[in-house]
Amino acid sequence: MLKIRINKDKFIEYKQEKGQIIINEHPFPIDIQPIGSNKFHILKGTKSYNAELIKFNTQLKTLTLKIEGEKFEVVIQDRFDLLMEKMGINQSVGIKAEDIKAPMPGLILDIKVSEGQEVDLGEPLMILEAMKMENILKSPRKGVIKNIKVKKGQSVEKNQVLIEF
Repeated sequence: MLKIRINKDKFIEYKQEKGQIIINEHPFPIDIQPIGSNKFHILKGTKSYNAELIKFNTQLKTLTLKIEGEKFEVVIQDRFDLLMEKMGINQSVGIKAEDIKAPMPGLILDIKVSEGQEVDLGEPLMILEAMKMENILKSPRKGVIKNIKVKKGQSVEKNQVLIEF
């Protein structure tokens, strides 16, 4: 199941069962056909729509669509995002964050960056294993890694500083 936020105020739940799209627990018959690069034709019942994918960020799970000339900003949360949210762990850190802290106790499986490296917003920094799940910790902003405070294979505690910007 996915939770989808549209234009910051409308939320829907999306899932597929037996080849059928289910929106908010109701079947949603729709036909979507590509008609060009990032352009689609949508048929919903007897209504026809033209859509264009303007921007897509796979790491942040956001996209911008234009449907019949109207723009839609979409944020997608998968089951892992929803689990983290349910646990009270927000993976998005404020833009002015200076440190990356462990959101929960765990084990550092991999470090994807090095000191002095420039990183972009949403770029994977390291993988933290916690509760038998691999969690990718991503950069909260564009910047330069000043200091990596942990090593691969190290156990960490909640709120322990892992990386300094």
